[in-house]
Amino acid sequence: MRAFVQLSLNELRLLARDPGSLFFMVAFPLMLLVLNSGNERLEIFLPSYMAMILAIGGIAALPGIVATYRERKVLRRLAVTPISPVMLLGAQVAAQLVMGLVGSLVVIVAGMAVFGVAAPAHPLPLVLAFTLSALMTCAIGFVIAAVAPRARTADLLGLTVMFPMIFLAGAAIPREGLPGTLRSVGDYLPLTQAVTAMREGWFGTPAALPLLLLTGIIIVCTAIAAFTFRWE
Repeated sequence: MRAFVQLSLNELRLLARDPGSLFFMVAFPLMLLVLNSGNERLEIFLPSYMAMILAIGGIAALPGIVATYRERKVLRRLAVTPISPVMLLGAQVAAQLVMGLVGSLVVIVAGMAVFGVAAPAHPLPLVLAFTLSALMTCAIGFVIAAVAPRARTADLLGLTVMFPMIFLAGAAIPREGLPGTLRSVGDYLPLTQAVTAMREGWFGTPAALPLLLLTGIIIVCTAIAAFTFRWE
């Protein structure tokens, strides 16, 4: 456990030193919140931005990090040490979760303290939805890392998957403003369930279906990643 904590802290420090991660997971959502501060239903945006932050970390950033470790033979070298490669991957998930939490807290505090957004109506379902959403985005990220032959390809695939998804799923902009056809496409995206679950935890009526779907996506993507992942 001590080794895992140290690995997680190291992965978190590396993330925090990356200007791209800091900007897109912390500063960018805050900028969007300020730009939309005149909206009368600002509470719609906060859980959506939380989902966007998790997608940026898990789907866009994680695949390139993991693929880089594989490309530089880090995972293979760890296989002959007391620290297993699986532990390193788990530490990366923990680091993404913490980084996503920090970015989300910045947006939440700004929304509530500066713009007067009401506190979440259902904190515990919101926390559960956030955790499952973080695990879901990381599971998708591992699938991308598994199928990408190189680190640059993993980066490109992650961005290609993440950018359309945050818009069509309602994480960057409310789905209510999208044309009907695009909203229909968004119905089938994994991130849509994250947005729905966190919205329901913040201001709606929590339902089991989005949480169950998130759990199912985590299980399926984890199984695919485990089956297809190459350690070197």
